[in-house]
Amino acid sequence: MSDCTVTLMSSLSTAELRIPVVTASAVREFSRGGYRGTTIADVAHAAGISPAYVFKLFPSKESLFVAALEDCFRQIVETLTVGAERAGDTSPDGILDAMGGAYAELIRDRSLLMLQVHAQSVADIPEIGQALRAGMAAIVQLAKARSRASDGAVQHFVAYGQLCHLIVTAGIDDVPEEWASILSAGIRHPR
Repeated sequence: MSDCTVTLMSSLSTAELRIPVVTASAVREFSRGGYRGTTIADVAHAAGISPAYVFKLFPSKESLFVAALEDCFRQIVETLTVGAERAGDTSPDGILDAMGGAYAELIRDRSLLMLQVHAQSVADIPEIGQALRAGMAAIVQLAKARSRASDGAVQHFVAYGQLCHLIVTAGIDDVPEEWASILSAGIRHPR
């Protein structure tokens, strides 16, 4: 460990060190059970701390879910940025395609995908709805700025992503019927 790392770690409080651990645990737990089916105790157990300590870090279940959702969108934005930077085809469509491919790889484990789906189901809770909209805004603004694509192309990019979520969560790509083939045509999902 470098002197810089030791100095940084010693200057951080226990709470500052635990917040990322609790947030990562919240992403995993809320992605499994959703907002309503996951308790603070579930997240605390996964993080290896007490529920009381989770409440010290996050004063409500809503604030914990929002922190998990914000972390989810942070990871998505970082991944989309890398995808755009690595695009071999620098046309607007090429960049959007590279961003979509990077996102498909990111959600291979499904935790971030499922957290977004669960967030949509409780977007009527003001704090969660606001965080969901902020995350979507970041994605749209990034896609627009990096790709220089038309508004319609960016809308299609986001809509295509939402269709991918539906195909995965409903298991449509495993259905051997024509309607399922129509929905999933040309869409790949890493397993």
